[in-house]
Amino acid sequence: MSGSESKGKKTKLSAPKGVPDYVPQESAEFLAVRGAILTAAERAGYGYIELPIFEDTTLYARGVGESTDVVSKEMYTFADRGDRSVTLRPEGTAGVVRAVIEHGLDRGQLPVKLRYAGPFFRYERPQAGRYRQLQQAGIEAIGIDDPALDAEVIAIADEGYKRLGLTGYRLDLTSLGDAQSRLPYREKLQSFLSELDLDDATRERAAINPLRVLDDKRPEVREQLADAPLMLDNLSDEAAEHFAEVRRHLDAMGVAYTINPRLVRGLDYYTKTTFEFVHEGLGAQSGIGGGGRYDGLMAQLGGQELSGIGFGIGVDRTMLALRAEGVDVAPASRVDVYGVALGTESRAAMVPLLAELRDAGLRVDMAYGNRGMKGAFKGADRSGAAHTLVLGEQEIAEGNCIIKNMADGQQRTVALGEVVATLAG
Repeated sequence: MSGSESKGKKTKLSAPKGVPDYVPQESAEFLAVRGAILTAAERAGYGYIELPIFEDTTLYARGVGESTDVVSKEMYTFADRGDRSVTLRPEGTAGVVRAVIEHGLDRGQLPVKLRYAGPFFRYERPQAGRYRQLQQAGIEAIGIDDPALDAEVIAIADEGYKRLGLTGYRLDLTSLGDAQSRLPYREKLQSFLSELDLDDATRERAAINPLRVLDDKRPEVREQLADAPLMLDNLSDEAAEHFAEVRRHLDAMGVAYTINPRLVRGLDYYTKTTFEFVHEGLGAQSGIGGGGRYDGLMAQLGGQELSGIGFGIGVDRTMLALRAEGVDVAPASRVDVYGVALGTESRAAMVPLLAELRDAGLRVDMAYGNRGMKGAFKGADRSGAAHTLVLGEQEIAEGNCIIKNMADGQQRTVALGEVVATLAG
């Protein structure tokens, strides 16, 4: 290749590693999953909040916890042009709590109930269902510590999965205790961990937040943790009753769960009720969503001493779970009606007719580019439309339109002025 040819060749561009595109028909599945979770939340009175894509780094260091992998290893942090340290959001709860404090939402009716969705960013090794730009839908209920609210939050996630037709998942449930429980348990757990053969990094993690060590996935560490003391065995009377009441509400609503005393979420702010939805069809990346209560987070971020609870549902992971079960949630077609206009005069009449159909609430497309009849009908087939409208010179002259039922191939002739009422009625 000559130098001039080399200079003229353009490099093929692609999305950054670990950052997926969602193109049709996959994007329809994506919207269905996100919509099911948000609709379940909206039905329970959760208002919508749109969060910034990046925040002051201090928000996550203080709110998520410096001992977590998220903060210590996975955040996209950089200095802006004003030399301020900012971070692409790795999760949603800290940002929601910051917004609640900043806008005084906690000064009104409690609990503050909010739903949100969008991309979050974590620098980790990309694999199926684990991306550097991950998609989540979540909710937060802030200001009231009520076991019934905990049960509601869990039930909303469960309803969202059921709306999608997902069945092969399990809800793991535990309590991480209250302030009265956690201090003596922390001391007991640290004493136990001090006797184990751990590397320096793990010992440092145990000193900051020993609960995080229980989440270690390495077999050699898990083997040593077999006899570790469990929080569920060390709950205060108040925390134990709180957890029992959450379970009573879930039982009453018919939400099935499995008590998992070793469940530890990857963020430091969780207290009391903690939960995770797991799908065994996904192998190692089995978690499809989860959350819990956070009693001290508001105060830690400069707000009132108010409790909160919420969840984050992985849209990507849920899509994989649906595929593992063979459940298709994408619409069968992208449009309801497809227009085929044969000739310039027919096209001039078709364009406003299709606009009327859209105004009537139908999804409508047409054959563009002066394609012949064969190519136009091939486009109609590919669209999945239930009906195809055909306008030719004869139909225009007679003031009619042909409506073809794409399921059985039957055709009928309808007056142009009656097409909208016929298809939208």
